[in-house]
Amino acid sequence: MRLSPVYSSGPEGEKPLLGLPQPLDLDALLPGDGPWHVEIGYGKGKYLLHQAVEHPERRYLGIEIVSKYYRLLEGRARRRGVSNLVNVRGEALYLLSAVLPRAFAHQVHVYFPDPWPKARHHRRRLFDTRTLDLVLGALKPGGQLCFATDFLEYGELVMDLLAGYPDLVVEPLLGQWPGGARTNYEAKFVIEGRPILRLVATLSEAASPGALHPGGVDGVVAAVAPKDEDDLL
Repeated sequence: MRLSPVYSSGPEGEKPLLGLPQPLDLDALLPGDGPWHVEIGYGKGKYLLHQAVEHPERRYLGIEIVSKYYRLLEGRARRRGVSNLVNVRGEALYLLSAVLPRAFAHQVHVYFPDPWPKARHHRRRLFDTRTLDLVLGALKPGGQLCFATDFLEYGELVMDLLAGYPDLVVEPLLGQWPGGARTNYEAKFVIEGRPILRLVATLSEAASPGALHPGGVDGVVAAVAPKDEDDLL
């Protein structure tokens, strides 16, 4: 059974997302003028929580579908008195397509997503020609996507997909992130000496809103209203 999306952003506890006007007014959920930073699939929330504590002037939004990880971060954030974090439990692509606003985030972080290596499962991947616009659509002009994976075949595919996206500059990162590993997985993999692909992709300040990856355009169905009754014949 799929979990209904919920969120929490304060001491009042979690609330159902489906009961709120959509797209969400994030400024109403978490007032302020700090830039939004989003992490999709934050797992145990190491990086997200650390950043929220270290940068109270920013606003953070975390998306996680696994209930136990959502509640783990929730508890840790409450104990630390974090007040600049919106914690969301739900399926990322649904939230990006139907719940969250477009072009609001200064940075989107995706670290070690499930690569779904079997061919029959590729449609579940977060990065695909027909879903990439949802992930990058959350970025405001000039915003950045930070990505890492230890599944190098998937990482190369993601790099190729990003390279084909309009107005996006992709830069592989040589070496570790400034400040070191950002997730528990990454810290473990670094100790093991496992190769990791890391990259930063920056959206142009002049990027067109609503851009689509050329490889995914055929998946978009458009309906145009007729100008008059004769067009119906």
